Amino acid sequence: MKIGVVMDPIESLNIKKDSTYAMLHAAQRRHWQCFYLEQADLLLRNGEPEGQGRAVTLFPGRDPWYDLGPPGPFPLSRLDAILMRKDPPVDSEYLYATQILEAAEERGTLVVNRPASLRDFNEKLFAARFPDLVPPTLVTRLAPPLRTFLAEHRDIVLKPLGGMGGRSVFRLRHDDPNVGVAIETLTAYGTRYAMAQRFVPEIAHGDKRILMIDGEPVPYALARVPAPGETRGNLAAGGRGEGRALDDGDRMICARVGPVLKAHGILFAGLDVIGDRLTEINITSPTCIQELDRIYNLDIAGQLMDVIEAKIRARRAEWSIS
Repeated sequence: MKIGVVMDPIESLNIKKDSTYAMLHAAQRRHWQCFYLEQADLLLRNGEPEGQGRAVTLFPGRDPWYDLGPPGPFPLSRLDAILMRKDPPVDSEYLYATQILEAAEERGTLVVNRPASLRDFNEKLFAARFPDLVPPTLVTRLAPPLRTFLAEHRDIVLKPLGGMGGRSVFRLRHDDPNVGVAIETLTAYGTRYAMAQRFVPEIAHGDKRILMIDGEPVPYALARVPAPGETRGNLAAGGRGEGRALDDGDRMICARVGPVLKAHGILFAGLDVIGDRLTEINITSPTCIQELDRIYNLDIAGQLMDVIEAKIRARRAEWSIS
């Protein structure tokens, strides 16, 4: 097997926490050839997708912990699978990259997650496809509807559609003197969409991250509990991670969302659940693999690689029959 990983600069990884590192390690344990690419390494030459990637070998416990071979180029179609693990923002450059990856997909390479789905499903808006599972939600660029929404619910969360890690997330109460500036900042004076959701007080007990592999949940979630004086549970915002077994409400949400993920080729996703409410569906570069592995002695990245290998072998069998 040959697998490529499109990711942020490898030297920036925190190998004790990073889920992309866990995936590379799982692939290497299977003796797969691994190739490291950044988004800028993708190119299209006369309609053929190529990569300027380099072979990567991990050396756990050593410093430096990785070694890179000489750069490509090589046809992306030579890879059996490509993991698209570039962190947001999902900007125009990211969308162009998905089109190059889609050309590789058309030539037989399994791309995780499916490029068309990465384009079509914004992580905040995706959850809104399940209106009975999410808190009351409004998406708009306009201040008057946001003020009306705040007056109705009196305690809301306002966040950008393209953020990650809890960045630029505001909690606003009806009597907050900074309502105007928060709305202006998030909407860029009415030129950018933002999402408002009714505040879910159960955040005090943690924002649960549930990992989904090919539509099926890992049986445990990482509850990210906000730091004192904070309303965001994100680990990047200082939250504390606690393991939780999935409850009946979590499983109901997974049963609803899982078939949609599977139908759209989203092999790896992270559902964010507060209380009994779904708030986001993360599909670009979901995290929390290593935290859950340590708490419950799991091998989540290994499970993902098993699914990827099974899909590749099934595809090869279809080709040989045809």
